[in-house]
Amino acid sequence: MGDPIQLKDEGNKHFQANEYDKAAECYTMAIKVCKDKKVLAILYRNRAACYLKKEHYAQAASDASRAIDIDASDIKALYRRCQALEKLGKLDQAFKDVQRCATIEPKNKTFLETLRRLGAEIQGKLKVQFSTDSRVQTMFDILLGDDADKDKKEKAANNLIVLAREDGGAERIFQNNGVNLLLQLIDTGKPEMILAAIRAMSGICTGHKARATAIVHMVGIEKLCSILGVDHEEIALATCNLFQCIYDSLSGKDKRDHGKEEALVLDTTKDLKAILLALLDMVINKNVSGHGRDQALNLLTKNVPRTNKKDPDHSKTLFTIDHGLKKILKVVGQVPDLPDQLPMTDNTQLIASVLLNKLYDDLRCDPERDNYREICQEYIKGKFDPKDMDKNLHAIQTVSGLLQGPFDLGNKILGMQGVMEMMVALCGSEREVDQMVAVEALIHASTKMSRATFIITNGVSLLKDIYKKTKNEKIKIRALVGLCKLGSAGGDDYSMRQFAEGSTEKLAKQCRKWLCNPNIDVRTRKWAVEGLAYLTNDADVKDDFVEDEPALKAMFELSKSTDKTILYAVACTLVNCTNSYEKKEIIPELVQLAKFSKQHVPEQHPKDKKDFIEKRVKRLLKAGVISALTCMVKADNAILTDQTKEMLARVFLALTEDPKDHGIIVAQGGGKALIPLALEGTEAGKIKASHALAKIAAIANPEIAFPGERIYEVVRPLVSLLNTERDGLQNFEALRGLTNLAALNEKLRKKIIKEKAMPEIENYMFEEHDQIRQAATECMCNMIVCKEVQERYLEEGNDKLKLLVLLCGEDDDKVQIAAAGALAMLTAAQQKICTKVTLVTAQWLEILQRLCLHDRPEVQHRGIVIVYNMINADKELAKKLIESELLEILTVIGKQEDSPMKQPAIDAARNCLVIAMNLGLIKPYSYLCNGTGF
Repeated sequence: MGDPIQLKDEGNKHFQANEYDKAAECYTMAIKVCKDKKVLAILYRNRAACYLKKEHYAQAASDASRAIDIDASDIKALYRRCQALEKLGKLDQAFKDVQRCATIEPKNKTFLETLRRLGAEIQGKLKVQFSTDSRVQTMFDILLGDDADKDKKEKAANNLIVLAREDGGAERIFQNNGVNLLLQLIDTGKPEMILAAIRAMSGICTGHKARATAIVHMVGIEKLCSILGVDHEEIALATCNLFQCIYDSLSGKDKRDHGKEEALVLDTTKDLKAILLALLDMVINKNVSGHGRDQALNLLTKNVPRTNKKDPDHSKTLFTIDHGLKKILKVVGQVPDLPDQLPMTDNTQLIASVLLNKLYDDLRCDPERDNYREICQEYIKGKFDPKDMDKNLHAIQTVSGLLQGPFDLGNKILGMQGVMEMMVALCGSEREVDQMVAVEALIHASTKMSRATFIITNGVSLLKDIYKKTKNEKIKIRALVGLCKLGSAGGDDYSMRQFAEGSTEKLAKQCRKWLCNPNIDVRTRKWAVEGLAYLTNDADVKDDFVEDEPALKAMFELSKSTDKTILYAVACTLVNCTNSYEKKEIIPELVQLAKFSKQHVPEQHPKDKKDFIEKRVKRLLKAGVISALTCMVKADNAILTDQTKEMLARVFLALTEDPKDHGIIVAQGGGKALIPLALEGTEAGKIKASHALAKIAAIANPEIAFPGERIYEVVRPLVSLLNTERDGLQNFEALRGLTNLAALNEKLRKKIIKEKAMPEIENYMFEEHDQIRQAATECMCNMIVCKEVQERYLEEGNDKLKLLVLLCGEDDDKVQIAAAGALAMLTAAQQKICTKVTLVTAQWLEILQRLCLHDRPEVQHRGIVIVYNMINADKELAKKLIESELLEILTVIGKQEDSPMKQPAIDAARNCLVIAMNLGLIKPYSYLCNGTGF
């Protein structure tokens, strides 16, 4: 192990070299073998110093305490413990330690200053605490009293919520019997009081395990679930947020620092499991409202499946499948038109289908998937009953829900004996509800044509038959959607039309007619959009649709309705109308080869060419597509799936193609709507949204396009485009966007650095492509104002400064302006750079001369400013510059007559000559220049 004294000395050397990990390691080894108590005290206090440097304050306080236990008068150990305790927020204990230090050394200025500062902080904290306690009590008195008017109570409720969101306020509310008082507010039964209490509880338990655990036990999961289940959308949403705060705090997801003393709770597994079981029970509870059911399903969707598939633990998913899969299937299988069904909103069943899909996707192996499938099959078989048609209806509705969720699983269940036969039987039923459920199931079953052979063979005739015979508009429109879906199987391939010429246009016309009919209910009109989502694969249909402004506006209004199940269909329709779907690159040689071998070659419709697409985009913008998109982005995450987000991102990118349209996009909130799409969703969707953001940020004023704090959220998406895997246009527009942001303020520049954009920007300054190189250099020019960036140029062993100097000698004027501007600011801010410039390349003097002789005044001015900074920085360097041809260049420029265009360069040249004269490098001489002579 070694000698403790040698290990201590070695640790001291590492500490002086700022190698704190190695130093702590040496002290630890020495502690293990040390027998001398005095040396042991030194070792503990030295290791405490290491922990202080590494910001491990709890360990620093512990080691300092061990040193003090050995030697109570160890002043260094006392002060180190004081520093650690202060950082941990234990001001009273820290004050006592520094008080002892000041008693031992009464003239030590550091101790006296710390004593004064801590004393003031403690007094301030006590004052705030007393003030907060008083405010909390006053607010509860107002809320629970009978005297105050409505406005006063509303103000007190809002103040309580604000106070609960601050850690100090949350702690005071909690300590002053606040949870019981909040329960009294809930028991009043008044919605505004319940909302205030729930929101205050959310603030109290956010990021704090101990308080979250206390609320779970004091209020009770059953009580919280009963509040979540009330028929009040706002209360259900607020309670859902409270559950999420509790879950994040107990599971450790919320890592925010709320207070210096970290709450330690030994085990939260039992509480987390109880919450999951309670939510699963809520899903099938008839006393739970539709809004409450939606929020229970949302909480399960957000917290059960893994967000990162690399995480090996998916035990929550397996637990939910074992204890709740049949319960979720029951929700999916509800038929709203039948009596005695669970209360639901328009969105409930789709949310449940999304949850089923996420659970299935989270499974890791075939045995787990087989178990999932067997549970589903057993559930559906159990519902088939020849004597009870309603149970059969529930079974087919469940299949329909699975087809909207884990489609592959739903498709397998379609092959179960009796399923397809039952669907056909229901289609021929006289009951309208039977036909409706069967037709919807047929529609969902034909999603993937390659895997739905039965539907292809029998679907068209079956649906046509229903469409002709039924007089019910609801069934008619659903049958029409099925025909639309089957008729669009060829996608946008002009050569693969399923129906006769003109048939798709007729179907689309009927869909538009239903869509624009305000007398038809929203749920039925939604199916008209579903039909258009498939028919708009046809270029004739999409062109006719965008010409029909009333139909467009009707679709946009539907997208803003409470029924959010329409979002996917609207997104699909818009993707088709803008041709923003993924297109395979057509290689001419392969086309010829395919023709030669008599293989099918996709054909492009004449109306799918660029000029037609541009016209459609303009029409969509005119009809108000941006306001519809911004509203859609705000939808709940369970409804707005990653696939829907990707489609919305694709549409946004297509709409931002023409810079002239950016004004209307920004004015209608498109800029801020793009931010969540760029941060969440599929990888392809995030890239598309980030590219659209870059297009806007590159041209528009970022402060107007992304108002308030949103501007800082734009940085990360733009930085994500600075990647070799992205194409050149994405790189270029991201750099231009970052250039605009970097020009605004220091906080944004630091955000760009924090997102690790600097190495990427520097790499693109080496890029062969002129425009990308120019954009990167301009971005660096704006970033160079930041001290952290300047320090990168001062580091030894890199070519950053050399590249900047060489870029000043480029033939491209715009690159020269940006590079020279950056170098001018750099040499002004850091004098060391001035001498470093002369060492990086032998061409430095020639490049400076070229800048000073440039025919563009702005380049010339920047060059002379660089020379001025170098002359001003070092006398020897100034002498070298004046002895070169630069003296003649500066003299010629300085002698020029004043001119508004060239004045900055002329003034800079004269300033250079004045400094040279003051340094004694040139002798004074007179010349006439507006009455001024040297």
